[in-house]
Amino acid sequence: MNDFTPVTVSRHSSLEERQFALTQIYRQVLERQPYESERRTIASLEKDFLKDKIGVRRFLKLFGCSDIYLNAFYYSVSNVKFMDVCFKHFLGQAIADHREMHFYNDILIKQGVHGLITAILDSEEYRKHFGCFTVPHPIQQRYYRSPEAFLESKCLNEEFFGQRGRTVPTIYWRQLGWTCANGVCRHPEVEEILTPLPEVTKTLPVDTLLRMLKTSDSAKAKALIASLSPSQRAELLLAMH
Repeated sequence: MNDFTPVTVSRHSSLEERQFALTQIYRQVLERQPYESERRTIASLEKDFLKDKIGVRRFLKLFGCSDIYLNAFYYSVSNVKFMDVCFKHFLGQAIADHREMHFYNDILIKQGVHGLITAILDSEEYRKHFGCFTVPHPIQQRYYRSPEAFLESKCLNEEFFGQRGRTVPTIYWRQLGWTCANGVCRHPEVEEILTPLPEVTKTLPVDTLLRMLKTSDSAKAKALIASLSPSQRAELLLAMH
């Protein structure tokens, strides 16, 4: 990453350069290129950017509140996870700490999505790294506050959206010590009794499960049942009858 060159546009940028910048914006913020049907809904916004009527930051403010972005990252996730994703897309780093989390969560609750995205893009952190004309990208800092801060930003920037679920943000995922993969997060103790999950009704007999529910292991048994798929629960109910 040391040889990474940020993508920046200016008043002197050619149409081809602005088209390339637009491609990089979508790669960073949408994590893909828009579909043809989606492009029709933002044709006017793209046109203004390509004709130099608006810069990168203004484009991001408008695109971040579009149905394309909100459908992809807002409606199907928790508020705290949405803030986590916004920091990844617009600031290229993870949320710093709980104080910053609470600060932006308060804005999201009181001012909505538009207020949150505007606050991030108007922040001193954004201006310091990207100004008005540089496409956001993962930030590589010379010094991190802690090894945990380095891990959080690295994980967030390098994962695909939803890889560690759509509820728990990076800062909580690390502190909870969860095991996350393929869009599902579990506590290690639960992960242990769920392995191998597809064969759970065979590896854990029903009578054993019933005993667990009546003893001090009831928490593990309940966690096990809650983590089963609908088909696995159906199999378990049939076995119990």
